[in-house]
Amino acid sequence: MAKEKILVVEDEKDIVELLQYNLEKENFKIQSANNGQRALDLVRKNHPDLILLDLMLPEIDGLEVCRILKKDTKTSHIPIIMLTAKSSESDKIVGLELGADDYITKPFSMKELIARIKALLRRMNPEAKQAEMIRIGDVAIDFSKYLVTQKGKPVELTTKEFELLKALINAHSRVISRDKLLENVWGYDYSLEITTRTVDVHILYLRKKLKSIADRIITIKNVGYRLELES
Repeated sequence: MAKEKILVVEDEKDIVELLQYNLEKENFKIQSANNGQRALDLVRKNHPDLILLDLMLPEIDGLEVCRILKKDTKTSHIPIIMLTAKSSESDKIVGLELGADDYITKPFSMKELIARIKALLRRMNPEAKQAEMIRIGDVAIDFSKYLVTQKGKPVELTTKEFELLKALINAHSRVISRDKLLENVWGYDYSLEITTRTVDVHILYLRKKLKSIADRIITIKNVGYRLELES
């Protein structure tokens, strides 16, 4: 089996060496970039399976790197874990809204980081994706292509927005709690870092982007959400 490739984007040499040593022990193939422009070049050339991305980078900062990659259809599917010293909730939300798939702050537990990497790679495994299309009103969702269209026109969803929509669909019109959505979509215990308000923010963006079915995404007060699949 080919080794999964991880690109470490970090300008602190000691951290790069620490990550490379520990991740190679887990049988990952590691490349590194010490600035944002170099990171973009390597992603486009080598298409890594996952990116560990620091925010504070020379030339192009991590948030801009994330924004560029997630807007490009050739790279938008690559999962990104933001790795940074910034720990305020606003910084985390900005990163997530740009499409980052996870967020961990320095100093971090290597075991925790490796667990998050493995969980994220499992969820992004193409073999685990649903190879089918579903239609809800004017909205069509192609799980195999990570493609959503509304009235025939493509809708740009971040990875997390798509996974949230998928989780709501998989609930088959049943109510799903905010905690369960965090578990299913973010795949980790975020009780200390990200509250259920993150789910509410992503639901808000889903409703704005999928206006024709916004009223089908129903809030169940103090519980969670459900998506009415049939009118």
